[in-house]
Amino acid sequence: MNGETTTESVNPVLDWIPRNGHSLRLAGVHFDAVRVAGGLAAQAVRETEGPAVHECVGERYTYFLLPPGTVRSHRWPPGARGLTSGDRCAAYVGIPALRGGTWPLSWVRTPTERTPFVDPAALHAVLCRLAGRHPRPLAGEESR
Repeated sequence: MNGETTTESVNPVLDWIPRNGHSLRLAGVHFDAVRVAGGLAAQAVRETEGPAVHECVGERYTYFLLPPGTVRSHRWPPGARGLTSGDRCAAYVGIPALRGGTWPLSWVRTPTERTPFVDPAALHAVLCRLAGRHPRPLAGEESR
């Protein structure tokens, strides 16, 4: 866990965080998520604020937690995948407890009252810049 964030600063209303171990949570209900791999994730963590969960095995993805219903408002660059549920699909994200044994998941940063979620527009801008892509509007949106 990030030394700057303590469990005492976490909003107690976040009942979707398990008390021990870890649990799968349906994206799109309590949060949306953006799954990012490798060095792209490590750099995005340094340049954004808000909760992020890291997998310690397998692909070692980092999951940035966004407000529910916001992940589809952006076209995520290569190396990042938006996760939510709906339209005959479901996505689950592993969420670790705040304390104790949570392997193979760990918090990079926990949600706090000040930053309960990662800002979707800020994360999108950082990921696009790091991936060498210019942010593109989704179909039906006007270019700025």
